[in-house]
Amino acid sequence: METQIELARKAVITEEMIKVAEQEGLVAEWIRERVAEGRIVIPCNPNRKQQKVVGIGYGLRTKVNASIGTSSDIADFDLEVRKARVAEEEKADTLMELSTGGNLDEVRRMILDGCSLPVGNVPLYQAFSEAGKKYHNPNKLDSEYLFELIERQLSDGISFMAIHCGINRYSIERLRNQGYRYGGLVSKGGTFMVSWMEYNNCENPLYEQFDRVCNLMKKYDAVLSLGNGIRAGAIHDSHDRAQMAEMVINCELAELGRDMGCQMMVEGPGHVPLDEIEGNIMLEKRMSGGAPYYVLGPLPADSGAGYDHITSAIGAANSARYGADLICYITPAEHLALPNEDDVREGIRATRLAARIGDIAKYPERRELEKKVALSRRDTNWDEHFKLLMFPEKAEEVRRSRTPENQKTCTMCGDFCAMERGISLFADDIKGDKVGSGQGV
Repeated sequence: METQIELARKAVITEEMIKVAEQEGLVAEWIRERVAEGRIVIPCNPNRKQQKVVGIGYGLRTKVNASIGTSSDIADFDLEVRKARVAEEEKADTLMELSTGGNLDEVRRMILDGCSLPVGNVPLYQAFSEAGKKYHNPNKLDSEYLFELIERQLSDGISFMAIHCGINRYSIERLRNQGYRYGGLVSKGGTFMVSWMEYNNCENPLYEQFDRVCNLMKKYDAVLSLGNGIRAGAIHDSHDRAQMAEMVINCELAELGRDMGCQMMVEGPGHVPLDEIEGNIMLEKRMSGGAPYYVLGPLPADSGAGYDHITSAIGAANSARYGADLICYITPAEHLALPNEDDVREGIRATRLAARIGDIAKYPERRELEKKVALSRRDTNWDEHFKLLMFPEKAEEVRRSRTPENQKTCTMCGDFCAMERGISLFADDIKGDKVGSGQGV
């Protein structure tokens, strides 16, 4: 079969491109051109019939990914299905199934059956988990089995994969020569791959046989997301030589993969100070030729555990502003525990809000909704106001819990409501069409 990027290069506008154009309010031909350039990807494995179409990349709304999955301590498959449904209910755009505990084929298939979001994963998790059970040593993983497993997961309907192709002997040597890491190695897949390479004194097969990886992804028109296995796990490691070596390699591989007709994304840093976010995104876009950038968080501080969904939202808003295309949410449980359903809900809400804030800065023409929200607030038109909000149920719940005596106001100000008094003072100036054109007081 031909991939979205191959069809786009033949001037074919697919049904998926049409749907993305409709969702984004753009022209289908414009979408096709960006797909052909590799600046937009559409994860759409045809083996999974009932999945939503999502476009990720240049000129589109910044998308939000929710990650779920079992662990060796908690392997409740029904809980993971419920978390997947919460992610869909809360309007996440994509889902990553990252289980490491229990029967991993079974939980993956349950998740794929239980929601309609495009689902991604990290194949190294299952590969090393099963090698550990079989040999009592994950480093004895047979590399051939890794490729067999990638195809099995794709045949189940996985639409994008984070695959750690950018870890090689060169990037590991940078880490060794550097001689320190404040946050250590924090990527599970990346750490396992480094350990496997050191134990077996071998090159990373995912790098060495990159064309084989791309051909598997092309077979199912899945998006290859180049994993960030040496990403910084502390802001003091941000943009160290080891991380940058992997980033350069990933950006080169993104170009090679596109040339082969494979849809490509690049993954970005986990912990990065706020003042370095813009530069990080500029580097990825410049070095990769504009490949969609999937950022993990990022977290601009290390000290926010318990509220890392807020820490991350600050980083995510800046990332979206400067050009990130897909943002992986962080939940309040990050660094502390496996997320539950409430954590998933809060993580998605914080990240969606952050993405919107970034998009407002990135696309000034998309601020019209914010104007309507402001007008309904100014006019104390509560019914209209709630309809326009991102989280109307939460807003209504808060208002109902503290009902004001005067229904036109709220209990924050009561009789001293500035909005109500302001409208009466300047009724002739701020009512009507003037405000709609941005000319009011």
